Amino acid sequence: MVLPVVRRREGAPGAHARRTRNHRTGDSRSAHRRRAGLRHQHRDEYWRHASLSENYQALRCLVLASSGWADGYSNAVTRLLSRVHVPRKGLIGPWSHKLPHLGEPGPAIGYLQEVVRWWDHWLKGAENGAMDGPMIRAWMQESVPPSTSYEERPGRWVGEPSWPSPHVQQVLHPLRDRAIVRVDEEPSSWEEGESAGRVHTVQSPLSVGQFAGKWASYNAPPDLPYDQREEDGGSLVFDTQPLTERVEILGAPAVELLVSSSKETAQITVRLSDVATDGRATRVTYGVLNLAHRAGDDRPEPLEPGRKYRVRIPLNGVAQVFPAGHRIRLSLSTSYWPLVWPAPAPALLSVHETGSSLTLPIRPTDAPHDASSTPFGEPEGCTPADVTQLTEPEQAWTVSRNLVDYHSSLDIVKDRGLQRYEENGIEVGLRAVEKYTSIADDFGSVSGESAWTLRFRRPAWDIRVETRTTLTSDENEFHVDATLDGYEGGRRVFSRTWNESVPRMNV
Repeated sequence: MVLPVVRRREGAPGAHARRTRNHRTGDSRSAHRRRAGLRHQHRDEYWRHASLSENYQALRCLVLASSGWADGYSNAVTRLLSRVHVPRKGLIGPWSHKLPHLGEPGPAIGYLQEVVRWWDHWLKGAENGAMDGPMIRAWMQESVPPSTSYEERPGRWVGEPSWPSPHVQQVLHPLRDRAIVRVDEEPSSWEEGESAGRVHTVQSPLSVGQFAGKWASYNAPPDLPYDQREEDGGSLVFDTQPLTERVEILGAPAVELLVSSSKETAQITVRLSDVATDGRATRVTYGVLNLAHRAGDDRPEPLEPGRKYRVRIPLNGVAQVFPAGHRIRLSLSTSYWPLVWPAPAPALLSVHETGSSLTLPIRPTDAPHDASSTPFGEPEGCTPADVTQLTEPEQAWTVSRNLVDYHSSLDIVKDRGLQRYEENGIEVGLRAVEKYTSIADDFGSVSGESAWTLRFRRPAWDIRVETRTTLTSDENEFHVDATLDGYEGGRRVFSRTWNESVPRMNV
């Protein structure tokens, strides 16, 4: 048995509280999954039964795992490579949630040729070099200005013989005096001096996160994170000095913090950014931790206000260049709405510099096993369908704030318009509208609403399905209100409504 592509994560509890904009609500099955996820806010059997991470050694098939740095599933590739013991290969490009031969941002590659070569080798016994070269090939992304979309991400392919790579060094950077320093550059006096015991506090406004983009980009502009400077205004920020030489990272950075909280439930979001000489900040990667889940998603435990805890927050893996003259920035915030559902109430976090650090996976710029000598083929695929655009598509991503009543809103529209497929004459329309709102820093005011319309039409018939789901919460419960309506010839022929409340359990 051969597994040609792996593009899913290995199970995660409380997905509603981690990613509020990532699961479509366009049918009754999606609504059912949403409600089921709310009922299982911890890692229990609901999540375990389909999770490979329960026993990686149970995987006996061969693995060709692929993803993109802008996708939500890129971490699954490196986890598989490091934990299974079967013939395996990994591929991570700059792409969003699209197949690599359609990869956006580019460059796209001849992925179908790679898959055919894989199948030919393992199913037909072809000696075609499918297993030659590095175990993992990754697109090392060059520095770019912040943008909500890119046609291409400049960079180069690099390869590693195994994962974890023997060429990647985990370099510790203590956090000192609102700065990131290398451990070998840290003045010894800081260990015992005043700054060793320095404490910083952060309680972020709900507006931090409005420029976060989507959890899993579909390259549906503009769904990538924008300039992080406004986000950094509500965050606790640590910067390096301007870099004296080019720095490249490959893998998952991690942050260790000594923290205390004013509340029993709190969350922390960690962002790593590339800061250019003009101050613009491009988010490189990020990580989120519900501090009640500090010991694991299966063992949530409320915080004891005022007590110090040592926590580790892994960030999403990435391959990224930081040019000389730029700075590396670490930003800590206590909210990241609407990418992450807020905690029940605002919490003040105290970050103690002693014992707090950032670890970067440094790949030497002259590391061997570069993959550029074996380039991929040109993208290939089947001939696109003959489609006629009947109505104009619409794309919008609007952030608004009313300074009278302090109402904030993120409004997203993705409307493909009505399209006719000439081969069979069917007309298809899809419109998705999402709205995420809050008032000032009232954590009980947050609301996420998703409305989808899917339409199919031919001269003799016209059907459409409309769904609307709204998620709200207070300090004690989540509230779900959803409707599904089916229409035929303009007449409603089916309707169903859901109204449920689910207790919050350390989320």
